[in-house]
Amino acid sequence: MKTRTRNAYLIPYVAWIVLFVVAPIVLIVYYSFQDIEGNWSLANYKHFFTPVYLNMTLSSFWYALLITLFSLLVAYPTAYLLTKAKHKRLWLLLIILPSWVNLLLKAYAFIGLFGTYGFANGFLEAMGLGRQQILFTDFSFVFVSVYIFIPFMLLPIFNALEEMNPSLIQASRDLGASAWTTFRRVVFPLTIDGVKSGCQAVFIPSLSLFMITRLIAGNRVITLGTAIEQHFLVTQDWGMGATIAVFLVLVMAVIMIVTGQRRKGARV
Repeated sequence: MKTRTRNAYLIPYVAWIVLFVVAPIVLIVYYSFQDIEGNWSLANYKHFFTPVYLNMTLSSFWYALLITLFSLLVAYPTAYLLTKAKHKRLWLLLIILPSWVNLLLKAYAFIGLFGTYGFANGFLEAMGLGRQQILFTDFSFVFVSVYIFIPFMLLPIFNALEEMNPSLIQASRDLGASAWTTFRRVVFPLTIDGVKSGCQAVFIPSLSLFMITRLIAGNRVITLGTAIEQHFLVTQDWGMGATIAVFLVLVMAVIMIVTGQRRKGARV
């Protein structure tokens, strides 16, 4: 009876997974084998492995790596300082609060800040540096992306630091280790699972950014996410867009499997 009841509770979960995870992936794979006229073909996959899309893939990975790296460099010390703060939960809430704001609204806010007559250029002009082209550059794209993804990097690292036994740090210092040695040999290894989770949560969605590339980078930064949007909404070549999406899904699956295996091995 308990088994039947438990299985009955699983029905909504399984239905949700099938309808909103499995079915979309199946549709993407189905469309990837069709050309622009709806005929079955492998031309999309052959086209994907041409210099144009391979360079776009390398560019996407490069920008995703930069976004992940800068997010980690900002989030890790911030998370560490939060664990030492008096009202850590309040500060954590204030950091996470902007992530509740719609992404489109934040993008338009940065357009105003980085625009020719925005606050950033006003500050530069007041400093005697003159107005600069900040918007529609690689810098603005990476900066805004890092700002958006910092909470996703910070939360798992903060949780890992909170779960760490503080007596281990004290023991390391009592044995004569410096602050840097303690961090390198004790703190960071014990929080590596949180770092991996944060990197996974940032790197994977960074590969498929498209709204930020259009609004902030002005399409000067072309990623796989931008190409998917163009194929589905502009050229109407759903087959090529689906092929790129299949590649992204495979990359995401590989990253999740690799990081998951390492975590499992670490626990064992």
